[in-house]
Amino acid sequence: MAKIIIGLAGEMASGKGTVAQYLATEKKASTHRFSTMLRDVLDRLHLEQSRDHMQKLSFIIRETYGQDALAHVMAEDVKKDTAEVIVVDGVRRMDDIVFLKQIPEFKLVYIDVNLETRYERIIKRSENPDDQNKTFEQFVTESKADAELQIAGLKEYADIVIDNNGDIESLYAQIDILLADVE
Repeated sequence: MAKIIIGLAGEMASGKGTVAQYLATEKKASTHRFSTMLRDVLDRLHLEQSRDHMQKLSFIIRETYGQDALAHVMAEDVKKDTAEVIVVDGVRRMDDIVFLKQIPEFKLVYIDVNLETRYERIIKRSENPDDQNKTFEQFVTESKADAELQIAGLKEYADIVIDNNGDIESLYAQIDILLADVE
């Protein structure tokens, strides 16, 4: 298989983590998440890893050090990675891919899912401490936050769009097709 770097974009609870996990388990991909660097800082500050804290921290870093500051860190980490399949989970804005697009093996994959399905999934998975008791209205409000607003616009720049409104087998089949096209 030729080397491939897959950037995963999609709105909150679209299935980016599920795709990353599948690729890590089944294809031995290494994974990188934009949120990891934010979670690391929150841990050092002894703050809860809530979505609100991550959004605020991301905003502060980008406003202080440039809109592409996190993207620069990610691109450097990916360049050093020697795996054949590399996943970048959590692409949220065009600035996130400015450096990644310069790497020939990079492909932006957008995962498309309707709002109601995403809400059901976020409640079920409870990735962040504030997810499990979230109302649909709170979810809709969070979906309109700065960090979330730019995500939908990435769909038109994606190299591949995956429809994740179906079952898990359908999702996995689409990922396998994507990888077969690169081989």
